[in-house]
Amino acid sequence: MSNRIDQFIDRISDLPPAPKVLAQLLVELRDANTSSERIVELVSFDAALTARTLQICNSAAMGSSRKIGDIQEAVLRLGFRRILELVAVATGTRTLGKSHKAYAIDEGDLWRHSVVSAVAAQIIADECQHEHSTVVFTAALLHDVGKTVLSQALESNYEIVSESLERTEQSWLATERQLLGVQHAEVGGRLLERWEFPAALVGGVWHHHDPAAAGDQCETAAYVYLGNMIAHFMGQGCGHHPLALQSRSEALEILKLRGDCLPRFMIKTEEQLGKLTLLFNQSFAHAN
Repeated sequence: MSNRIDQFIDRISDLPPAPKVLAQLLVELRDANTSSERIVELVSFDAALTARTLQICNSAAMGSSRKIGDIQEAVLRLGFRRILELVAVATGTRTLGKSHKAYAIDEGDLWRHSVVSAVAAQIIADECQHEHSTVVFTAALLHDVGKTVLSQALESNYEIVSESLERTEQSWLATERQLLGVQHAEVGGRLLERWEFPAALVGGVWHHHDPAAAGDQCETAAYVYLGNMIAHFMGQGCGHHPLALQSRSEALEILKLRGDCLPRFMIKTEEQLGKLTLLFNQSFAHAN
């Protein structure tokens, strides 16, 4: 399977840039002995990322009256987890902010959907006391990165794609598989694997439409699935036939959750987004 996906990825001329700093941060933050100096070193390695992260840190959304001057101060004042989230946000805007005609996704739509998915998934992970909710947040933020790859291949077949979706009413996953032989979740997972992201994150993205197939990574995949679903329920979906719900019961079962908890998670997500709207809007503006 991976060989076929690799062959497809290797044919794409304009791949998203590898977010090496984010991948390394996720590894470091799973180590209880990680020092603030190491975090500062990693973020400072990428000057553009450092500048964008500091812009977000100093936005009105962060609510601080005193500007943060450098990454070391940001780490000390905000903590490791918040810095990772801000780096993930800064990284995500690079990859997810563009329009994708083949998926009927306008500029910024995929980014906003991804943010809502990430916030919802992390809220569920925190309530379930998941040990590494930052991995869940990042997996949900990047769960549709495969679409940024496949959209290039589907662009020239836009009329065929639209006609197929309207005629068959099949899911996007089935259409991707039929036209390209691969689908966006597995392409995204393989891309993150090649970029050396942690296995839990890779599995969470690869199987976010089918958590029960994720093996040891089924919990992460289930969080991402539910975050993705909540985003769609909240009106933050994007593109044609945006969501397949056949794995909803499996995702809830994996996390030992009841279906009647979803409205409560939607309310919490809405509340959290109310606090973060300016932050994410500004981070998107900085990327353009």
